[in-house]
Amino acid sequence: MTDAPRTAPAAIRLDRWTVTSGSNVNSRAAVVIRAADHDWKASAEGNGAVDALFRAVDTALAPIVGGRPLLLGYDVHALAEGPDAEGRVTVRIAPPVAAEGGRADGRYTGEVTSTNTVAASIEAYVQALTAMLADESWAGAAEDAGAQRVRRATGDPAEGTTEYDRTADHFDTTEWFNR
Repeated sequence: MTDAPRTAPAAIRLDRWTVTSGSNVNSRAAVVIRAADHDWKASAEGNGAVDALFRAVDTALAPIVGGRPLLLGYDVHALAEGPDAEGRVTVRIAPPVAAEGGRADGRYTGEVTSTNTVAASIEAYVQALTAMLADESWAGAAEDAGAQRVRRATGDPAEGTTEYDRTADHFDTTEWFNR
């Protein structure tokens, strides 16, 4: 009996995001990402709006990716002059250091053009992550993480996984984002 070939990996989609930033404060961001019929939510603080958003995405996708991807390049290039000028944001990443086998290789790029460079930054980052997860070596990563999440939520832990402590207090850092 042979295993059926895996279908193409589910793309990740940035469903929504928010960020607050200002002088003399850490920036805060929250994201909701859709992958493998699941919503992956997280919030994070960072050194600026873009850093906070990238950290929130990394936290949300940690069960899928298994670590924080390496940011190899981040470039914002103005395409014209003036307040309505678009900027092109290019993000280059590599798999997390903890990735093993074929998943440890590769360089992935996302590129988005917009008048909103913060929006273009987060969209380019998610585009690069989508390219990474579309790589054959990452096939099924989102589906597998989603299945593990369902098993934990239904009280059916898979062999070799950590069981969720249902008696612990729940602290939802993204609750305000769902209003």
